[in-house]
Amino acid sequence: MFASDFVLKIIETLFTNLNFIIMTTLSNSVHLIGRLGQDPKSFEFDSGKMKAQFSLATSDYYKDQKGERVQETQWHNIVAWGKTAKVVTDYLTKGKEIALEGKLINRSYEDKDGNKKYISEVVANQILILDKKS
Repeated sequence: MFASDFVLKIIETLFTNLNFIIMTTLSNSVHLIGRLGQDPKSFEFDSGKMKAQFSLATSDYYKDQKGERVQETQWHNIVAWGKTAKVVTDYLTKGKEIALEGKLINRSYEDKDGNKKYISEVVANQILILDKKS
């Protein structure tokens, strides 16, 4: 009886730890598939670090009350840093279809008139180009 209780406790501990690992990797994880809305803008800082920014359009489809297909497009601000920014700058252009994985960031800044602005961005960690080579 004691051995089975011990085994059950080990299984319970492993399962709990596994759930924790899975949930921590899922927290603040964004996965998007879409097309670039503009050519990426890139910046290289004095430190040598590189940043690339672009917009990404994702579309959902549904049928309205008349049974007609409706397209709903969402626009996302994407930021990439370092080697990912280099890939973005070298290989991505307006209209390219990509898949990306990243995390959602919310930040604020003051515009030139002193007004506080809020922005949400996806910081891309991985990018996969889905367009076929031409």
